[in-house]
Amino acid sequence: MPENYTIADVAQHKDDANGYWVIVENEVYDVSKFLDEHPGGAKILKRYAGKDATKAFWKYHNEHVLQKYGGKLKIGAVEKAKL
Repeated sequence: MPENYTIADVAQHKDDANGYWVIVENEVYDVSKFLDEHPGGAKILKRYAGKDATKAFWKYHNEHVLQKYGGKLKIGAVEKAKL
């Protein structure tokens, strides 16, 4: 079952020790095991690790990419802010 994560949770996952997580459209993806498979290389994924990569993602990808890879990489969603 996917979990909810805070922005701060995601921000901790930006290196080899903690893994590499990114946010796309408020969904959290663990791209740690995808680094070597990424056609654009690991460097770009590492640059956005721990951050919201939505804008950069849509600049280079379409919905098909999320359909193809999202299911195996998605680990949860960004927790909604409590008012």
